[in-house]
Amino acid sequence: MTPPLRIFLVENHPDTRVYLRRYLEMLGHTVHEAPDMQTALAQIPETAVDLLLSDIGLPDGDGWQLLESLAPPTGYLAVAMSGCGANADKKRSHAAGYRHHLLKPFLPDELDPILAEAAQLALARQAR
Repeated sequence: MTPPLRIFLVENHPDTRVYLRRYLEMLGHTVHEAPDMQTALAQIPETAVDLLLSDIGLPDGDGWQLLESLAPPTGYLAVAMSGCGANADKKRSHAAGYRHHLLKPFLPDELDPILAEAAQLALARQAR
């Protein structure tokens, strides 16, 4: 079982956001959320997160712009979520600083290895 993480979820689709939040909270994680880029940009710097899950298609920009507007992800894992999974989309996600690019819709168990990776990173950060 993965130790509890602090997760920031950026997703504009309300049902998807609620579903992911409930799944992550059921696993014992703390979830902060935003429906758009501007809200996320205002809240993420104030929230110590272990994992950022961000949709790429947002109503006021995109997840690539979001991550490029933040300081480079150090100490936390950034994961893009998108309905577009072409190689160009995945390359753009990695270039922006996302470690993974999940193709939506995805099954919850596809998140499990990512949660484990984020937990390892969080433990390594705490050990320093």
